[in-house]
Amino acid sequence: MAVSADERNDKNMKVNVTAKKIQVSQAFADYAQKKANAKLDRFFSDDAECKVTLNEQRNMIIAEVTVRAGGLIFRSEQSAQDKNDAFDACIDRIIRQIRKNKTKVEKQLQQTFKEGFDDIVEEQVDFEVVKHKKFNLRPMSTDEAILQMNMLGHTFFMYKNADSGNVNVVYKRNDGNYAVLEPSEA
Repeated sequence: MAVSADERNDKNMKVNVTAKKIQVSQAFADYAQKKANAKLDRFFSDDAECKVTLNEQRNMIIAEVTVRAGGLIFRSEQSAQDKNDAFDACIDRIIRQIRKNKTKVEKQLQQTFKEGFDDIVEEQVDFEVVKHKKFNLRPMSTDEAILQMNMLGHTFFMYKNADSGNVNVVYKRNDGNYAVLEPSEA
């Protein structure tokens, strides 16, 4: 079920709300539109899009918020007993991501972001690579790669897919399931 806040004007970011296993009212769509614009509008230009997905699992509401702007993607997933609380936590986490990576984002998307960065206290983040590792990739199936990953006790594993010949990465998701990253032609 998808709900959108149709009353948006041209100065606000587009917010789409989708729900799985849960009913979402127009009131929540309006709340999401208002909250996203109030909190995120100062960072993004008008062409930014915000996708909100709500899902219910084990009596908890899981909110996933994805903001796409000028080639960058900000994503957050949070859970709470109330959909508003889960959504608010996602928005706050995206703001933290923006603050943490302020200088890198500014350099990459100077024309996409608004002047809203000026009032943010800059957090200096330096990434230090502490190890470089080289290894041979041998062809294997995804199931074999998952088995290897689990035997090593890692949360991800890079391998050469025996079927496609491409380099893939399998990883363990927070929900306990597995996912595969595959390259695609742009």
